[in-house]
Amino acid sequence: MELPLYLTYREFESHYYDNLEQWFEQNYNASETDYLKTLADLYSPYLYYNFANDRLQPDASIQIKDCFFPYQETIGISFHTGNENERDIRSIKNLSHVFEWKTITMMEYAQHILDKINKDLSKNKDRENRNVLDFINQRGIITSRDGAGYCVNYHQHQSTLPFLKAYLPVYGQTVNIAAYRDFIFSIVQIAEYIDRKLKDVRAFESMIYTKLKSEARFNVQMSHQFLTMCN
Repeated sequence: MELPLYLTYREFESHYYDNLEQWFEQNYNASETDYLKTLADLYSPYLYYNFANDRLQPDASIQIKDCFFPYQETIGISFHTGNENERDIRSIKNLSHVFEWKTITMMEYAQHILDKINKDLSKNKDRENRNVLDFINQRGIITSRDGAGYCVNYHQHQSTLPFLKAYLPVYGQTVNIAAYRDFIFSIVQIAEYIDRKLKDVRAFESMIYTKLKSEARFNVQMSHQFLTMCN
């Protein structure tokens, strides 16, 4: 069973036992602990452990390649006439992309995906009866590139699908900023609820707090080792 991701704590809490019941119906040999571990995996990508406060905090972001042409600032500024102009255009088309990594919010990523889908829908009138969610994982659309801009990694995109399914509008051109704020406000509460349940069944090692704290410590240790090697 693919568990849905909820954008608010109220929704998550009110659907917890209904989803658990469906989970048991489809996973006969599973336990509530298995269900909680799946929930922990679902929500932990949108959190991080803060050493200063010793607590979880929201981090709904993603790293993505920002692809562009080298020296694109100067491309197209000085055009010539005749055959020289044609040669300039051909040379621009043949330029290879370069990229730099950027960290953007999941709201920005969702808008980027929404723009890609709507652009495709506007070009293909035979899809008038289809909606945004029908193409949320259409590889040809998601990974398409039109000049410079964000380059979506299809494998990485798979991990964003639960959020996109919950957040993207069925129809429309823009994402809901208020709904995203609700998610940022609720994600820690949702994680704490899951962790309380995991603590009740004594699955301490599977708690979101425990796992993210351990990952944070590991990253700090690796950073210190790297700096030591460089000095």
